[in-house]
Amino acid sequence: MDKVRIGTCWLDGCSGCHMSLLDIDEGIVAVLRKADIVFGPLVDAQEWPEGVDVALVEGAVSSQDDLKLAQTLRSRSKIVVALGDCAVTGNVPSMRNGIPRRVLLERIYVEGATTCPGVPTDGVPALLKQAEPLHSAIKVDVHVPGCPPKPNAILMVLTDLLEGREPDLGSKLRFG
Repeated sequence: MDKVRIGTCWLDGCSGCHMSLLDIDEGIVAVLRKADIVFGPLVDAQEWPEGVDVALVEGAVSSQDDLKLAQTLRSRSKIVVALGDCAVTGNVPSMRNGIPRRVLLERIYVEGATTCPGVPTDGVPALLKQAEPLHSAIKVDVHVPGCPPKPNAILMVLTDLLEGREPDLGSKLRFG
């Protein structure tokens, strides 16, 4: 039997959801018996691979690079999981949405600079007008709220998906 292929990434987020994923502790052993992690911060892959079964995506869609990665992973993945409040609602990254991009960038890189003031352009992805939750950019199959989500919620979702079940977070976990 082939193992399930899992990919993880974070867009505009803090990596807290990935830390929570690592906090499933020994649960990772059970996951890795049935799955291989084929993309993520601890994997050497440079491009989202074809044929991913489960994509765990942390963070809001805030830049052109975020949008491109989200679209690529959606087209190459069977199931997309919005992991954490930034991916589910936009959360902290969307706090910038009331500030025009130009004003935001000038405040940070010109007014706030102590050396070399100027908005960087080389190697910096263009910001989208608004930071949005993942489902605004692509179809999302499962939403896992939390900032970050509790490790037992992540483990439950992964276990259900590995067993071929649709996760039902509302009946098994309590949020808030």
